[in-house]
Amino acid sequence: MRPFFFIALLIITISLYPAASRARDTTKLHALSANDLQRLTGQANKGSASAQFALGVMSQNGQEMPQDYTEAAKWYRKSAEQGYAEAEACLGFLYDSGQGVPQDYAEAVKWYRKAAEQGNFDAQNNLGNMYSDGDGVLQNYAEAMKWYRKAAAQGDALAQYNVGVMYDQGQGVPKDFEEAYAWFSVAAAQGIKPASKNRDIVATRLTPAVLLAAQQLSKRYFADYVKHPSEIDP
Repeated sequence: MRPFFFIALLIITISLYPAASRARDTTKLHALSANDLQRLTGQANKGSASAQFALGVMSQNGQEMPQDYTEAAKWYRKSAEQGYAEAEACLGFLYDSGQGVPQDYAEAVKWYRKAAEQGNFDAQNNLGNMYSDGDGVLQNYAEAMKWYRKAAAQGDALAQYNVGVMYDQGQGVPKDFEEAYAWFSVAAAQGIKPASKNRDIVATRLTPAVLLAAQQLSKRYFADYVKHPSEIDP
């Protein structure tokens, strides 16, 4: 995944961090014994979409086998072609990053969209970034915001951060510092490091009354949209 990066701070202009990266690696599966791996491979060869996805994850991460992005793409594709949302999202990631397949943003958008329409929040956030950046699609901030919102409502911290950026910059929505503050607060609570700095910058733009309202809004969003701590990515 591309790292966060700073936008330089000018003497009289305070700038925020940019939108979060779209690409994310898959998480590792639990360790498998040799017999488990053999059984999993057999299930994948018989057409099990979940087993095919699991082999894709293991190939991508080099878990229980040599890391091989081409092999990961093969298994993700087999699973994705059966409509398995997680595999669709991961295949989109490989096309987005050019790992195991030639980089192809239009193809990444295709697979992200399939997964996003099934409710996969990683794909929804990533599709939002494709629209925000104009990669593989015409740049469309309103469409980007639509997908960010869907992922943010499911508790995805990167999407919540991106919603805050869009409100702060007035991209796809009217500029609204109160909303930006609230979404940055929620993202910060879930471990997105630039979000806390952005929240503090936005706070300097608010009157005391509006800041109080923004803090109350943050509490409501925290109750509605923050994942259980055990589910938050480190």
